[in-house]
Amino acid sequence: MRNGAKAALVGGVFAVMVGGAGYGAYNIVSAVNGESGSAGPEPAKTGPPSSAEVEETTGKFFAAWEKGKASTAAAQTNNAGEAGPLLTTYFGSAQLAKVKITPGTPTGATVPFSVSATVSYEGKSKPLTYESELTVVRGVTTGKALVDWKPTVVHPDLKQGDTLVTGEAASPPIEAVDRNGTVLTEAKYPSLGPILDDLRGTYGDTAGGTPGIELAIRRATEGEGDKTLVTLAKGTPGKLRTTLSANSQAAAEKAVKRYSESSLVAVKPSTGEVLAVANNREDGFNAAFLGKVAPGSTMKIVSAATLIDNGVTTAAGPAPCPPDAVWQSAKFKNLKGMTPNENATLSESFARSCNTAFVKYADEIQVDSLTKEAQERFGLGQDNWKTGIASFDGSVPASGGPDTAANMLGQGQVQMSPLNLASVAATVVTGTFRQPVIVPQSLDDRELAQAKGLSADTAAQLRQMMNRTAASGTAATAMSGLGPDYGAKTGSAEVDGQKVSNSWFTGYRGDIAAAAMTQEGGHGSDAAGPIVADVLRAGS
Repeated sequence: MRNGAKAALVGGVFAVMVGGAGYGAYNIVSAVNGESGSAGPEPAKTGPPSSAEVEETTGKFFAAWEKGKASTAAAQTNNAGEAGPLLTTYFGSAQLAKVKITPGTPTGATVPFSVSATVSYEGKSKPLTYESELTVVRGVTTGKALVDWKPTVVHPDLKQGDTLVTGEAASPPIEAVDRNGTVLTEAKYPSLGPILDDLRGTYGDTAGGTPGIELAIRRATEGEGDKTLVTLAKGTPGKLRTTLSANSQAAAEKAVKRYSESSLVAVKPSTGEVLAVANNREDGFNAAFLGKVAPGSTMKIVSAATLIDNGVTTAAGPAPCPPDAVWQSAKFKNLKGMTPNENATLSESFARSCNTAFVKYADEIQVDSLTKEAQERFGLGQDNWKTGIASFDGSVPASGGPDTAANMLGQGQVQMSPLNLASVAATVVTGTFRQPVIVPQSLDDRELAQAKGLSADTAAQLRQMMNRTAASGTAATAMSGLGPDYGAKTGSAEVDGQKVSNSWFTGYRGDIAAAAMTQEGGHGSDAAGPIVADVLRAGS
C-alpha cells in the first residue's frame, strides 16, 4: 500500500540499486565540478552525442587505454578523478599488457567492445579476454562528448572502489562441497559464483589449501571475497563443507530462471541449514542474502503472531475485512476485487491477504509491538546473524504514524531479504528460531543469533493459517499438489518508481522452507510463488 508508506519506500529497493543510482548522481556532480577539456568561445553543444562524436570519443578513449596512457584515457570520461586511478592499476598492480580493444556496433550512444590482453607475473603469462560496454554522454558544462564513467567500463565485474591485482592470491582456493560431499562449482551452479568467492575469502586460510598466483578483482566491500579472473599458477584447494544440497541448489537455479530479477533461499527448519541460494539478476547481486526491500504481505506472518501473542485476537477469532481502513489519516485498501467480510476470522483474512483486517488492529498494539515480535520470536532485525557469508538479517523498526499500520502489511519501513522470509517460515514450522547458516557452526564456533521462538499454541495457529492459504487461499494455485504437510503466504510490495509491484512468496513442505522475490513480478502467486513451489517439489 502506498498510503503511509511512500516516503519510506523510496529507499525500499535492493541496496545494489541504490548504489547504481549513486553512481549516476556522482557522474553528474563530477561533470559539473571538473570535466576534462574546456569550453570554446562558442556555446556548448546540447542534446545527445551524434554518431560521429560517439565514434571519435570512443576511438580516443580506446587508443589511450591500449597504450597504457591512463590519464589521457581518463580525460575522455566525465569522471577523470575516478577513472584515472583504476586505469592506472590496469597496467600497474594488474600487470596487464598487449591490450587490444575491438569496438562492436553501437546502439545509439552505447558501444559494446571486446578486450584481449596478456597478464604476466614472475615469468608466467596467460591471456585475458572479456566483453564490456560504455555509453557516451554530453558533458553538462562543456558540451563535450565524454565516456560516462563506471568501473564496469574497465571490466564488467568491477564495482565501486574495487581494484585489479596480480600476484599471490589473498586466500587459498577452496573446493566447496554440499552436505553429502558433492562438489559445488560456479560452472554447474552459476548463482554460487559470488558466494563461493565470499566463502573462499572467509575460510580459505583455514580450509587447508595453499594460494596460487592469479589476476583478481579485490573487492572494496568488507566480507566480499576476491574474484579470480585468470589463474597463472594453481594453488592447492582446501575442502570446505557447506550446508547446501546439490539437489535443492539445482532446482533453485532452474526455478529462478523462470523470471528475471528473481532470488530464492531454501532452509531446513529442523536445523536452520541453508539448502539452496539462487539469484537470476542482471547485476549479479546476491539479493537472496543481502536484499533490503519491503516484503509486502508475507510480513503478515509476523503481524499475525504479534496479534496472537498480544492477546488481540486468534486464528479463529475476529479480524473483520472492510473495503478500506484509516489509520493516522492514511487510507488503506485491499487488492482490487476482494469482497469485504465484516465477519471474517483472522485465519480467513490471512488466507485472503486482507490488508484492512490488520490495519484495523493497529491501534490495539504498541508502536514497538511488531518490532519486539520480530526480534524476540523470529530473531530478525538485531544485526547479529552469522551465516558464514555476508547477509542481512532484516529490519523492523518501531515506526510511528501511518507506518505503524503500513509495517504490519510489510510496507512502511520494513525491509527483508528472501533469506529472512525463509527463516520466518522455518520458525513457524518448528516453533523454534534457528539462525540460518551456510557453513556449519562447528567449523569456526561462531556465535549464532538467538531468539525465544514461538509458543506451541502460536506456532500451531500460524501453521493452520499458512496451511489454509496454501490449500484454498492466495497461494493455492502455486502450491497445488504439494499438500497436505505444507503452508504458504503470498505478498506483493509496491515500491515508488516501479509500475509493477515486487512479487513475494514464502512456503514450506515437510522439512524445507523457502522464500523468493521477483522484482516487478506482480502478485506473489504470479512469479515468486511458482519459483518456491518448484524448489519445494524437488525436495532436499
